[in-house]
Amino acid sequence: MLRIAQVLKSNGRDGELLVSFSGIEPEEIDLEEPVFIEFDGLPVPFYFESFTPRGTRRALVRLTGVHSLKDADELAGAILYAEDDLYEDEETDLTGWTVLDADGTEAGTVTAHEDIPGNPCIWVETGHGEVLIPLHEELVLDVDEERQTLRMEIPEGLLSL
Repeated sequence: MLRIAQVLKSNGRDGELLVSFSGIEPEEIDLEEPVFIEFDGLPVPFYFESFTPRGTRRALVRLTGVHSLKDADELAGAILYAEDDLYEDEETDLTGWTVLDADGTEAGTVTAHEDIPGNPCIWVETGHGEVLIPLHEELVLDVDEERQTLRMEIPEGLLSL
């Protein structure tokens, strides 16, 4: 299974959810295929009943079986997964990319990706050693695939040793 999104919160009273996507764009989602949410360690399939993109990384969605505010609130924070073979080609490998701080100053080079549930991170080799930086959409300011650079708002203290 491939992590594709996280439920941020409920929206409205009819079970609609605000979802944030990671690794793929909302328009890349195959609405005919199920997404999965783990319950007691087992993946449970859900299908999209409605899907409205909100910007480049978020969408308002309605899933099968989620029809009330109570149902939606119970899913807040849940991770949405899809079958690996549907989206694996869409994921960009950032290994070797240059990380820049908000001012455009080189911070280091990505050496690995750490998929911590709910908090994906990247390992970055800096002049002071290797550091772990959260790869959260609100910290990513710019992605330049051609130059293979990732400009980020790096939390204070992460780069100083």
